[in-house]
Amino acid sequence: MIIPSRLYEGDTIGVISPAGSPDMQRLKKGCDWLKQLGFQVRLGKNIDKKYGYLAGSDEERLADFHEMFADDSVRAVICSRGGYGTARFADRIDFDLIRNHPKIFWGYSDITYLHTAIRQQCGLVTFHGPMLASDLSAPDVPLLSKQLFSQLFQPMSLRYDEHLSPLSTLHGGIAEGKLVGGNLSLLVSSIGTPFEIDMRKKLVLIEDIGEAPYRIDSMLNQLRVVGKLDQAAGFIIGDIHQSPSKEKKDSLTYQEVIRTYLGSLGKPVVGGFLIGHCAPNFSVPLGVDAMLDADRKQLWIQPGVM
Repeated sequence: MIIPSRLYEGDTIGVISPAGSPDMQRLKKGCDWLKQLGFQVRLGKNIDKKYGYLAGSDEERLADFHEMFADDSVRAVICSRGGYGTARFADRIDFDLIRNHPKIFWGYSDITYLHTAIRQQCGLVTFHGPMLASDLSAPDVPLLSKQLFSQLFQPMSLRYDEHLSPLSTLHGGIAEGKLVGGNLSLLVSSIGTPFEIDMRKKLVLIEDIGEAPYRIDSMLNQLRVVGKLDQAAGFIIGDIHQSPSKEKKDSLTYQEVIRTYLGSLGKPVVGGFLIGHCAPNFSVPLGVDAMLDADRKQLWIQPGVM
């Protein structure tokens, strides 16, 4: 894996919108926070464009993405928000450009598609974390969400246990492997594409929002049928943001669905991590070595910068 260089005070951070269009007032608040930390901020040329539910055309969003990676004065690239749209241009990304200009790349939700594509095509460690025009611009941003940004300033091992949130073990044991994954619906949408998620001997992070239990069931079943679940070393269940099912009376719960598909695999599975569409949002590097101890309910993650 290629581990990106850490950030230093005065460095320039590029901000792009590869999926949905951001609220520019909220984006300004997020950028002001970066400036308060001592960074310069450069916005993508097309960041305020709108094309329906997209932040401009595929060509405009891809151009900003490429430009930020090509500019060596930009030391990190942070996404303004998620939404939808990254998969629309993934097959036109210049992965040689990214490989030759590796740097910090940060975001989550729809950005999961880019995390997977970049890691598997370039071998670059990326970061699953809160974004500027959504999470980090809220009036009551939890301190932990901001504190975890410090992992970009120096190599820092992360440890997650029940001091941060209640955790539940669906199956015990210890597993080690590269940490991969992210938004469940985006992982499933990669199946059958050149960017199909590789779960072999990996610790797989799963989170999602706005999906009824039957939808989570459908997506996990898809991963089961194609053999992905059997390949993984273990599973880290982040926030499955509650969305009441229309079939409330006869619906299975999220917990029942997840236990059905993951609890019977004989692999370590722990749920309850504050990773995903939640506050606080515990940011993590993807592509680094990690260890999950399901018996002790602890997760260790290696540094994502050098």
